[in-house]
Amino acid sequence: MKRGKGFTLIELMVIIVTVAILASVATPIIRGRIGAAKWTEGKAIMGSIACALRVHIAQEGSDFTPTPTMAQLGYSLTGFHCTYFKDGESGEGNFFWVINDDDPIDFLITATAPPGISPRMMTLNHLGEYIENPAEEEQEHEQGQEQGGGRGERKGGRGNKN
Repeated sequence: MKRGKGFTLIELMVIIVTVAILASVATPIIRGRIGAAKWTEGKAIMGSIACALRVHIAQEGSDFTPTPTMAQLGYSLTGFHCTYFKDGESGEGNFFWVINDDDPIDFLITATAPPGISPRMMTLNHLGEYIENPAEEEQEHEQGQEQGGGRGERKGGRGNKN
């Protein structure tokens, strides 16, 4: 009997199962990289703010403003043209910065990610170290459990006589 050209049904099924297994393994890896790519924008903005804070401290000396405005840092109010993170004055967008007058002078810049981006918060210090803040997420989770796990069993809220 002469065999025709092409694949048998079994061979096609093996190929389909193999591709499905590879796709199921690759999907979580790719999703994790998407969050990291979005944080690249946040880190770049934090780095720009850090440079501007260093310049502000150098120019103003001991008369620096602890929480300088965007204008004092040399930026317009929408100076970063963000895709994922919202810019604005310190504390108004996704970024908060403050200069501490310790000896030596240092600063912290904290970014809060928009929903769907993990980790939820990241901090940049005056040494150029980016620190992920997973403790914030754990605290939110614990507070949710203390308040009844989000099932309407809040303790001490309005209308409760606790």
